[in-house]
Amino acid sequence: MPSYRNVALAMFLTLHGALGFGLRSSSSTIARRTMSKATTTTVYSTAEATESEKETPIKNEEAYSKVKMEDIVSLCKRRGIIFPSSEIYNGFAGFFDYGPLGSELKKNVKDSFWRHFVQRREDIVGIDSSIIHNPTTWQSSGHLDGFSDPMVDCKETKLRYRADQLFCSPVTMEECGTTVGFVCVLEANDEDMVKAANTQAKKLLKENDRKGQKIQPFAFKDLTQVSEEEMGQIPSPGSGKPTLTMPRDFNLMFQTNVGAMQDGSSVAYLRPETAQGIFINYKNVLGTSRQKLPFGIAQIGKAFRNEITPRNFIFRSREFEQMEIEYFIPPGDDVWQPFHEKWIADSRAFLESVGLRDDLMGYDVHEGDGLAHYARACTDITFKFPFGEQELMGIAARGDFDLTSHSEGSGKTLDYFDEETKEKFIPHVIEPSLGVDRCILALICSAYAEDEINGEKRNYLSFHPSIAPVKVSVLPLVKNKEPLVKAARELFEKLQMRWNVSWDQTGAIGRRYRRADEIGVPFCVTVDFETIEDDGAVTIRDRDTTEQVRIPMDEVVPYLSKMIDGY
Repeated sequence: MPSYRNVALAMFLTLHGALGFGLRSSSSTIARRTMSKATTTTVYSTAEATESEKETPIKNEEAYSKVKMEDIVSLCKRRGIIFPSSEIYNGFAGFFDYGPLGSELKKNVKDSFWRHFVQRREDIVGIDSSIIHNPTTWQSSGHLDGFSDPMVDCKETKLRYRADQLFCSPVTMEECGTTVGFVCVLEANDEDMVKAANTQAKKLLKENDRKGQKIQPFAFKDLTQVSEEEMGQIPSPGSGKPTLTMPRDFNLMFQTNVGAMQDGSSVAYLRPETAQGIFINYKNVLGTSRQKLPFGIAQIGKAFRNEITPRNFIFRSREFEQMEIEYFIPPGDDVWQPFHEKWIADSRAFLESVGLRDDLMGYDVHEGDGLAHYARACTDITFKFPFGEQELMGIAARGDFDLTSHSEGSGKTLDYFDEETKEKFIPHVIEPSLGVDRCILALICSAYAEDEINGEKRNYLSFHPSIAPVKVSVLPLVKNKEPLVKAARELFEKLQMRWNVSWDQTGAIGRRYRRADEIGVPFCVTVDFETIEDDGAVTIRDRDTTEQVRIPMDEVVPYLSKMIDGY
């Protein structure tokens, strides 16, 4: 016969299993499990779910396609992932702060990159170079002369825009082919650009007494491709009138001064990329690490770019982090291609391993004018953000440009001596480069999920367990039974030794499941009366499937380790 406490527990959960996520469906479940006290040391399934959770969640596969960028921004702030910087002072454009969950997510992404490409490989070592280098570094690398973006200014509003992020199109009548003016829109996904252009075109047609007449499809091109005559007709996004200047270069590096004096001799720059810190340390690493070609040097660190128009949240900001590798290889036209292709495949595999959706990723192969003057090849792994498909990670074959430039600029020899062939040469480089912030934005987009359980809608973040900000939430079934809470607390403190875990003892168990789902916690561990009175086991619930299993207490850590870390 079931104990009085078990019967009481069944009644409690039947009444208070909020949102249909209670641990027990009826007193009969407890009766069956109380009468069957066979012990086990292996994982076994139980009927832990309520009727609603027994039903397989029906996932809404179209949820992400309907999400707008403002939804992602709101989600990040509401759940403590990312905040606008200096918000109490009305913010500061192009800068962001990572909150409690965001800082954990960011750390997990960087740790995953480091484990994957440095700790688990024998041919790559890491460094951490300074943010400010000798200014001559940037002269040799070409950043002082060539690190710029084309900009246009609105002469009326004084607003400044990147010329390659503004797109114009003539408004041409379908019937007679007459051009009545131009529209100008900010870069976005195709649907949003056409929508904004249509709004402007309707106004233009009305002004020209052509309201309701049909026009030809828009032929967008960015403002770096327009003539001076065309610029005289293109409206500024700020004023709505043709008040834009012709494009001109704007250097993106942040300038500062080092030392007590503020004159030309004290000028220095915040690094705009982490790559140059690797190149100027190439000789030191080669001399101390005993590496031989091919080998790589990795770095994760802050970089700064004075973006003309920072936009799309953390996708394009003025302070950001990069995860870069410079992989040094022998020279030769027949050498670099296999390495480049291998790094493209390895980079894609890493992105998938941390939870990026395969169906949202693609490739963009740079050709012709799209290649840097020194590059032999460059392929971007792209991602379909709410504002359009954009570069996520670049893999470039940079030749020997960087080491040669720094060798000439410094007067130091940066060649490599091959002991087998007895030859000296400047190594060539394959560069995989991934922005931490862009990766985090892509992970949040990939994790955005909606499903339906027994007719009830659920929103959650399906982060991969390895990068989830909180790995496990420990839930004592009730908070006023000291032995139960003590057992749950001991397990919680044990799990804290391995992962970032949360403690939640307030509210019905279903509500607590929902709170964990919303922030992407992959596993909830519930400690109940049977844990302390009967089988010494706990219930572990999976976020994505809502399936639950009963695990002996001493097997919880090995089980979670396999699910989270893969071993």
